[in-house]
Amino acid sequence: MIGFLKKIYYFRYVKKSYSISGVDLVIDRIFRNKKKGVYIDIGCNHPIKYNNTYLLYKRGWSGINVDLDTKSIQEFNKLRRDDTNIQALISNKVELKNIYFYHERSAINTVSKDLANYRKKKYKLIKRVSVTLNSIIQNSTYKNKKIDFLSIDVENHEFQVLKAFNFQKYKIDIIVCENTDLSQNNLETQDQNLKNIFKSKLYKLLALNNYKLINLVNSDLVFYRKKK
Repeated sequence: MIGFLKKIYYFRYVKKSYSISGVDLVIDRIFRNKKKGVYIDIGCNHPIKYNNTYLLYKRGWSGINVDLDTKSIQEFNKLRRDDTNIQALISNKVELKNIYFYHERSAINTVSKDLANYRKKKYKLIKRVSVTLNSIIQNSTYKNKKIDFLSIDVENHEFQVLKAFNFQKYKIDIIVCENTDLSQNNLETQDQNLKNIFKSKLYKLLALNNYKLINLVNSDLVFYRKKK
């Protein structure tokens, strides 16, 4: 009986993670005093499973979810109705791009030829026109609102998503980016190499725009915008 009561007591202090890496617990802790906020999730994939923003959504936050996969967005429209859910391919400019497509609902469909070659899995090539993150925000109901958190997981295309982003206009407090290091034997694991991270284009771009790396969980890098 005592053991059962202890379980009930400690259950109050246990939070469930929905991210594949547990990084959503880090984010939830950072924003623990903010009851409602705005997020953007690029490469959202699933509204609950392995999702970096669902924990915030449960707390009353809302925002924009973007994914290349149509069925993914259909699921978001059913389960995340307070959000704006958009089917789109995000990059640094509007252009026709090759997509290395494995199957619908795949979390590893990518526009990165390097990553597709690394994986050595069978894919088919399809083409889609990309749009920018700036345009996604500008054409949404959040265009004049403070954006607190940005999550990007787009299979080795994170740098291109941020390359033309207007950091001066949209001063996002926390950015989480997946870092794909193709020199690793195993991607998205604890094999991350800090020296390689600091040399990466993604890190240098964010550092140039006043962001500091404050945490990493496997392949998820957590950046904080420094206050000037």
